[in-house]
This record gives sequence, C-alpha cells and structure tokens, in this order.
Amino acid sequence: MSAPGNAMNWQAAYDDLLHRSLSKIPGDLGRVIYLASTRDYNTGAYRHEGLAARFRSDAAEKALAAAHREIFYRVAAYSLQELVRELELYVNSSRQTRGEVLHIWQKLEPYRLALPSNVNVAVARFFISNVRLALAILQLQAQPPASRSAA
Repeated sequence: MSAPGNAMNWQAAYDDLLHRSLSKIPGDLGRVIYLASTRDYNTGAYRHEGLAARFRSDAAEKALAAAHREIFYRVAAYSLQELVRELELYVNSSRQTRGEVLHIWQKLEPYRLALPSNVNVAVARFFISNVRLALAILQLQAQPPASRSAA
C-alpha cells in the first residue's frame, strides 16, 4: 500500500478509536488509563482487536499510540484543580469504592503505567507529582470535617 493510503488508514483508525471507544469513557484521565491498558508491558506494542479487525493491526497500533500520547499530554497540562476533577470522575466511574481506589492508587501508584513510551522525563515527573497531589486532595476531602483539622 502506498504511503498516502497508510496515512489515511491510520487516520481512519484514529477517528474510529476516538468516536467508538474513547467517547464512551468518562474523562481524559480514564481515557489515558484505558489506552495504557491496550499496551503490552513487555513489548510496548498497542493492541486493540476490534480496531485491528476494522483496519490493519499496524494502523490500529499507530492510532492507539497517537491517541495515548495526545491525551496524556493534555492531562499532564491540566491545572491541579482540573486534575482533581478528572481523578474524581475516574474514581466515581470505577466499580470499586472511592476509598478502595484512592488507597490502591496511593499505595501501588498504577498511574505510573499511564505514561506513554518516550514521554518527556520532566512531563512524566510533573504528571506523577500532580497525580499524587490530586490523590491527597481527594483523600482529604473524603475525611469527615472533624478529622481534617487534626490532619
């Protein structure tokens, strides 16, 4: 296939991903977590069977990687207030309780897996630091008012 055909196939896969899969996920943070979950942790390759069935697997992989990178950088640029709202949206859309999600995210830091490959190191550190702060804010907000003053 020619280069223009490959570019159109990739763009079509990207548009399909945005409209079919990602539009159903609440919030950009949720989308970043989802996209990171489509990446093989041993190889770094992205896989999405539905997208690969409609397009070619290489176009699907390129679309997933591009969307992951784009949405990650958007989330990384959020203000702390915006990130707290995104994290709250993510936590509230989870099947687990708010307390469970906050505890695991503070303990295991699974958001570190949300980093795309070849991410700028400074941006990665900034993202991780801001997620930690957002988690602390949500944890503090979850405490009863009387225990907040003691903290």
